[in-house]
Formats: sequence, C-alpha cells, structure tokens
Amino acid sequence: MKVTLSALDTCESSFTPLVVLELAQDVKEETKEWLKNRIISKKEDGGAQLLFRPLLNKYEKETLENQNLYLVGASKITLLLGAEAMGLVKECNDNTMRAFTYGTRYNFKDFDDDNDDFLTMAECQFIIKHELENLRARDEKMIPGYPQAKLYPGKSLLRRLLTSGIVIQVFPLHDNEALKKLEDTWYTRFTLKYQPIDHIRGYFGETIALYFGFLEYFTVALIPMAVIGLPYYLFVWEDYDKYVIFASFNLIWSTVILEVWKRGCANMTYRWGTLVMKRQFEEPRPGFHGVLGINPVTGRKEPLYPSYKRQLRIYLVSLPFVCLCLYFSLYVMMIYFDMEAWALSLHEKSGSEWTSVLLYVPSIIYAIVIEIMNRLYRYAAEFLTSWENHRLESAYQNHLILKVLVSLATLLITSQILNQIMESLLPYWLQRKHHVQVKRKVQALKADIDATLYEQVVLEKEMGTYLGTFDDYLELFLQFGYVSLFSCVYPLAAAFAVLNNFTEVNSDALKMCRVLKRPFSEPSANIGVWQLAFETMSVISVVTNCALIGMSPQVNALFPESKLDLVLIVVAVEHALLAFKFILAFAIPDKPRHIQMKLARLEFESLEALKQQQMKLMAENLKEESREGRKEEEEA
Repeated sequence: MKVTLSALDTCESSFTPLVVLELAQDVKEETKEWLKNRIISKKEDGGAQLLFRPLLNKYEKETLENQNLYLVGASKITLLLGAEAMGLVKECNDNTMRAFTYGTRYNFKDFDDDNDDFLTMAECQFIIKHELENLRARDEKMIPGYPQAKLYPGKSLLRRLLTSGIVIQVFPLHDNEALKKLEDTWYTRFTLKYQPIDHIRGYFGETIALYFGFLEYFTVALIPMAVIGLPYYLFVWEDYDKYVIFASFNLIWSTVILEVWKRGCANMTYRWGTLVMKRQFEEPRPGFHGVLGINPVTGRKEPLYPSYKRQLRIYLVSLPFVCLCLYFSLYVMMIYFDMEAWALSLHEKSGSEWTSVLLYVPSIIYAIVIEIMNRLYRYAAEFLTSWENHRLESAYQNHLILKVLVSLATLLITSQILNQIMESLLPYWLQRKHHVQVKRKVQALKADIDATLYEQVVLEKEMGTYLGTFDDYLELFLQFGYVSLFSCVYPLAAAFAVLNNFTEVNSDALKMCRVLKRPFSEPSANIGVWQLAFETMSVISVVTNCALIGMSPQVNALFPESKLDLVLIVVAVEHALLAFKFILAFAIPDKPRHIQMKLARLEFESLEALKQQQMKLMAENLKEESREGRKEEEEA
C-alpha cells in the first residue's frame, strides 16, 4: 500500500529551520496568511505540507527591525516521502544503489527511525525547494491583496511571488558546525593536497562538487603540458620541431584527459547515486508554463506545452539572433584589427612617445566594448532561453550555455587574478565588516530571542547569491582553449593556468563558504553540456595545430613551387589525426567495467520486477474472471 502524507500526522510545534523566505516590507497581512496556508496545507488541498513560522514573534518585531523573515522546515516523514517522489538514490544494505522508497526504507544502509542523518541537510533543503517551487495555482485568479498579480491554473506561485516583488528571496541556511569542519579540511590550511570532494558533495550537493572535482582534475592534467612548455620557453628550438611535438602531444593529451575524466566522473556519481537517478520523470522547472493537464507518463498534474512550439521559437527566433550577434562580434573584431593597424602605422611614421601610448588604446577600447557586448548578450540569451519555455531545468541550462559559448570574451592571466580578487577577497572583507556590525547590534539587545539564529539569518540574507557554475566552467574552458590551441605560440600558457588554478581552488572555496549564500543542492550525473564543449574544442585544436604546422617556414620550404600540394597534405594529415582521435575516444570506455556491470544488474532486476508485477496482475485478472464466471453459472 502506497504511503501518503494525508495518512500521517506531520504537525510539529518546533522544527529545525532549513530554508529562509524573505518577504517585502509592505506585504499585506491577507497575502501572508494565504501564503502560509498554501505552504502548510496538505498535498491533496494544493499545499506543500511543510512547516512554517516567522523568525520573530510580534514582541520581538517591535523590539528589533521589522524583518519579514520566515523559516521553513519539514517533518521527517515529509522529507522521506519527498525523497521517494524525487527519486533520490541511496545505498542499500547489500551495497547496491537504488531509488529510495518509504515502504522499503529499512533495506537502506544507515536508515533508522531515530537517525536524522539519513538524508543530508543539502538533500533536505533540495526537497523543500522542490515542494515550494511546485506550489501551483488552482482556482485563484490573482494573488490575494494584489489584483495586478494575475494567476492561472498551473502557474508556479513562488515564481509569480518573486516576479511581483512580494517574495524577495528564498535561500537555504548554512550549518555552521558542518561548515567549520568542511573548511578545516578544504582551504584554511594552504597545502598541496586533494580536496574533500565527498564532503563538498554532502554539504553543497553534486553540481558544485563536480565542478570542484573537475577543477582539481583539470589542474593536475595541465601539469604535463606545463612541464613540456617550460623547456620550450627556456631553450630555442626549431619552429618545425616545436609544432610537430606539441601538435602530437596535444592530440593525445586533449583526448585522453577528457575520456579519463568521464570514467572518474562515473565512479563518483555512481557512489553518490546520481548516475542511477532517473531524471526523465523530474518535475517541470518553475518557469515552465502551459495549459494545466495530466502528464501521460507520470499521471501527475502539471503544465503541458507542445514541443513543436518550442522548436519554432528556437529555430525561427533564437538561432537567427545568435547568428546575428556572432556576425556583429566578428565585425567589431575586424574594426579592432583596423584600429590596431592604424595605430601601428602611425607609430612607425612618427615614433614619438605619445604614439607609443596610442598603441594600447585600441586594445583598451576593444576590451571595454567586448565587456559591454557580453553583458548585453548574456541578458538577451537568458531572456530568450526562458522564452523558449523548456520543461526541465537541465534543458534550460544546456540551451543557455550553448548560446553564451558562441560569444566568448578574451580572458587573460591578469583578468583571472582580478576575477579572484573581485569574486572572493573583496566581498569577504566587506562581509567581515558587516558581520561585526550585526554582532554588536545583537549583543546590545535585551530582548529574549534566539540571538544566534537571528544573527545568522540576518547575516546570510545580505550575502551575495551564487548564480551557478557557468562562469567557473567558462574560465576553465577558456584555459583549455588557450593551452590546446596556442601552446605552440606561448608555451607558458599551461604553467600559468596551473598556478592560477592552485589559487582558484582556495578563492572559490572561500567564496562558497564565507562570501555567498549557501546555494540549493542540485543532483547531477556529469558536467553536462560542458563535456561536449571541451570535446569540440579538442577537435578544433587538432585543426588549428595542423594549420600551424602547415604555415611554418620549414614545411613551406619543402613545397617551394606548389602550395596546393602542401594544403592537400596538411588536410590529409589533419583528417588522419582526427580519425585517430575518434578511435582513441572510442577505445576508452566512458564508464569503468565494474560500473557497467552494476548498472546492467540494476536494469535486469528492474525488468524482472516489472515481469513479476505483470504476472501478478494477470493472475489477479484471471481470478476475477473465474469468479465472475462461477457467479454467472450460479445465477443461471
């Protein structure tokens, strides 16, 4: 028998706060009451069946600033049933990874009725976020107290409240004790050691853990390129030798590191359960809209939107817009080259001091223009991707990344250092100053409140919001491009990337732990479309390095009369190298053998269970038909 929340008592007078919801200061009381009822109501009544209370009671609000801050939590049974509904995968007593079900909860390792640590805090917060985001309008035509905030059946209430300015933000709370333990093993002691990736996953979730895992792996993988690049820089070699050796090593290096990463990633995500997790049945993202109907696969009520409309929007609007922006960016680049050529010719004619300064002006103007264009394009890309109305969050992120990758800004070594200062060190210093001010204010209060919780919530709500791993992966992608494409021209590119990444690990860790709000956990089985982006760049690097070899004076000297023969030979070598690259990628399995066996075993057991269920259903139908047949005979 399927267990539902309506059959269980989930009322709790006090609870552990997991998520904070901040309302605008002037929100009407009827709106607050309506929102509270929707959050705490039972599932069958359209609610989320969560636990909800204000941070401050009425007396405390009069004593302190009137903060519209509310705490959200959930009972243990709510969280466990939420884990089942979302298909979270846990380790069983027989060491296999299976989707958690409440009915078979005692078959899972470390589960006990008295154990509150079966689900990590990050998983609990993810479940609460999922329940809040899937609060959808039923019969309401508007948000109570706000006639201009229209609703229609199936509309995400949380998204409408956020866009209307009624809800300011929703964020998960830090666990200060667990955070301190994580910091001690992660970045507080600057030593050369591996990161605690499993602990990062337990605290921040799989998506962020995979980023830090890939950052660490990519940094180690860059070391061979850095080691080879150093003697190239220190000793003068023949250009032809440089190109041939670097091109050959680049081919093997760029292919092997990406294939080996996929195997390591499969090992990690199987251990975490996300490799087995069935994502095709996940709930639609909050921004997805359509006519409220029944999902034919899951049988659940959700908005439905025809896929052909989405494809029309992508190919008739988004794609032409991206191509137009790409053309415009190339046009601006040509203008920059013309300006640089003009400044150089002017300097060669006059040779004065002011013309030497003028040489830097085109680069400065180009950098400013590119930065403005990128910001505008990023906003347009986010708007278009949202307008395309993708059902799943993963599809939304993939289409956004593909759009933004078409218009890349040039990141130099200096800009990477500045990024670390602006993203981590400066905000951390400002955050420390704000923390001192809040602490003094709380200590001066005589009100009988939970000062520690109040201080934590007020501090965290003022922190910046983590916008996702896009910019972090983009920086690594650009590094990979520099190393794989231009190592022949600048052999120290890999060495500088390694040095940058050693400090990047610590600055990003500081940013996640002390500068920004704790982000909601998000299950991931891999690095998503970034894997395809890196693999595409490795293919481009083969073409580029072959072209560099073909343009070298030594190779050109071999074909003094016919350049056509040179081009044909370079193209033939490039095709042969690409064929070898794809054969190498095919020869290295994406998943280790033992992972493949475990996944195959799970698939077999699922099919066997389905067969048994069908046979049981057929037997019950036969019994029912036999019973009806005997009844008819008796009546006759």
